[in-house]
Amino acid sequence: MKRRKFITKTIKHAGVIALAPSLWASCRKEPIDKSVIVIGAGISGLAAAQKLTEKGYKVTVLEAQDKVGGRLRTNRTLGIAFDEGASWIHGITGNPITDLAQKAGMTTFQTVDENRKSYDIGGVVRSSATYDTAEAELETILNTLMKKGSATQSFETVFNAQYPNYANNRLWKFLLSTYVTFDTGDLDKLSSLLYNEGEVFGGVEKIVTNGYDTIAHYLAGSVDVQLNRRVTQVDYTADKVKVTHNGTVSEADYVIVTVPLGVLKKNSILFTPTLPSNKQTAIQKLGMNCVNKFLLTWSNAFWDDVQYISYTPEIKDKFNYFVNVKKFNPSVNALMTFAYADYARQTETLTDAQVTADIMAHLKDMYGTSIPNPTNMLRTKWNSNENAFGSYSYTAVGTEMKHFDDMAAAVNNKLFFAGEHTEVDYFSTAHGAYLSGIREAQKIIDL
Repeated sequence: MKRRKFITKTIKHAGVIALAPSLWASCRKEPIDKSVIVIGAGISGLAAAQKLTEKGYKVTVLEAQDKVGGRLRTNRTLGIAFDEGASWIHGITGNPITDLAQKAGMTTFQTVDENRKSYDIGGVVRSSATYDTAEAELETILNTLMKKGSATQSFETVFNAQYPNYANNRLWKFLLSTYVTFDTGDLDKLSSLLYNEGEVFGGVEKIVTNGYDTIAHYLAGSVDVQLNRRVTQVDYTADKVKVTHNGTVSEADYVIVTVPLGVLKKNSILFTPTLPSNKQTAIQKLGMNCVNKFLLTWSNAFWDDVQYISYTPEIKDKFNYFVNVKKFNPSVNALMTFAYADYARQTETLTDAQVTADIMAHLKDMYGTSIPNPTNMLRTKWNSNENAFGSYSYTAVGTEMKHFDDMAAAVNNKLFFAGEHTEVDYFSTAHGAYLSGIREAQKIIDL
């Protein structure tokens, strides 16, 4: 399942990226009389903390949750590594996550988008030729639609104006859902000019099989992480930055803020003085997508022996794509499915029973009403999660690419920002978050 599947650009900073993993090989330095507080133990915060710790800085990571990882969050309650957030390494060639995964002991399985079967409503099997033709046309459209776009119009508005016959076509609703909405954000809010921005790594796609949080635990190994520490205020008025958490105040020479964009949008942290206007504008203008994931298990498998099963319902973004977990974990009979954008947010108002019934309605339409109900179901609720308020950033109507750089800009050489939403080339990805942490640590070192 490729991020920005059809838009392959030159990797502008390939030389820098290729060198990134080697940064971890540096020897631990003598202690430096400077302290750093990192807010958030996601991959960006842990990357920054480990690098600074290795350089001799006194680093403390304050994490609001009871575990490290942030959106690298793995649920193992069913004996399966269900990644609630990041699941794939999107392009292994030159991707810093590839090397990091190997060091962390993370195991992976190569996924192939073409290993699939597609169903329309009524259980009608869609021909490969029909699917492939539409997919190829979508590739062409995505490479050219921005020429028809404008700064004030959404992707959905421009697409529907240019291709009105596709607006209610079930296959096209599916393709836009899984190849655009999933990769970016809500189509009615997605910029018609910037929907294809961002760089991609080449190589195959790999899904993680033993949990993406193995990377988080690896990075946290030599770092001072304090869990269950919710930061509510950052005061950078004086020489030392004061960070309020759990009713106490900690001080440091530098602070790196790595909380997700959704948390910043909610003003969950009070900054004193207020953040610069360009940073506030960036927080407001960047979009925050929501993707929710659902894992269902059965005693026996009844579905096709392919990696991906697609279903094209009338309602867009609704349980239309199924990952066959059994293909990379043969001892498990499980499917993983998704909900995107507004429908993903809507699922958070439904009970487990309602969600299961809706997913089963699609599976029964494909495989018959006699198939059994699942034995278990796990789910995410990223939009209402107070530690995220969404899944990842995207280029909404009103977004300018400079907003990612504005998010990354340091304030007074004391307050620094990392996270996927601060990485202009690799926003919305785990590798972008990782690189942003390395970037901010280097800024402090360079001071």
